[in-house]
Amino acid sequence: MEITVIGHLCKDRILFEGESQPAAVQFGGLIYSVAALSAASRIGDVIRPVCSVGVNEFEEARALLRTFPFVSVEGVFPVNGPTNEVTHIYGSPGTPRIECSVGIADPIPFTRVKPFLEVDGVLVNMVSGLDITLETFDNIRMAVRDRRVPIHFDFHALTLGIDGNSKRFRRPLTDWRRWCFMLHSVQMSEQEALGLTAEKYDEKTLINQLMPLMVQGLAITRGEQGVTLITQDVHKHLTRHDIPGVPVTAVDTTGCGDVFGATFFASAILNTDFRVAAERANTVAALHASLPVQNKAAAIVERARGFAAPAMGSTA
Repeated sequence: MEITVIGHLCKDRILFEGESQPAAVQFGGLIYSVAALSAASRIGDVIRPVCSVGVNEFEEARALLRTFPFVSVEGVFPVNGPTNEVTHIYGSPGTPRIECSVGIADPIPFTRVKPFLEVDGVLVNMVSGLDITLETFDNIRMAVRDRRVPIHFDFHALTLGIDGNSKRFRRPLTDWRRWCFMLHSVQMSEQEALGLTAEKYDEKTLINQLMPLMVQGLAITRGEQGVTLITQDVHKHLTRHDIPGVPVTAVDTTGCGDVFGATFFASAILNTDFRVAAERANTVAALHASLPVQNKAAAIVERARGFAAPAMGSTA
């Protein structure tokens, strides 16, 4: 199996409230998707990230990606501009983490994606919200349509704006239907679902509006409460599955949505059972939340492998 995963790599600066120096500066964003796909892979599988990295971090980023099994770095390319940079500010326990997008890389052009579409699946993770344009997404869909290559789409930061202080805030999308059209599966958090539409649809109305857009599976993640999965059969009948959360001691939730989406997609494209895929992804994302903020990507490869299997490379 081969999966292309598209989105912005991040240079994450980890700050704790009241401290002037970061506790860590490390790669994040798409790195979590790649790590989780690597954990779900087997001999013969290939993960192909397509992302830009600033020239100053290019070799460092490729060296890190090469440490993950089954990952090819040929789709990682240097740019003269910045690597997408995010500052995560942690306050007291139980308070929301503040994210500031200090610098956002340019959208990934279709010319960079096109050589890596002869694959078994495409995962698009809108890490920054500006990872690809809608035109590029349409070109991806058209390029793989005849071969019926499944596409998984994570709304992620596409639902966020940036204020004058570089802080992210929730804002609706007027063109959300175009983003959802003709996809194998779509992922969003509970908060993203509530704030997605300019029409201010409630969750039930959103589901009924979204699924007819040729979406087979919709995952609405709810943090420690688990995930709601909506599936659609060939007769357009919708089925709802409410999968409870996995009890863990949550340390840090950074990257949990990325890990969920990658594990879900890796399982779903081969096993075709969305519910089994969602249960596995729910478990791995919970495991990820129990890891400390430093070096989470490398840790998820080592600790998630047993939970993610069997996924890619197996029909068991």
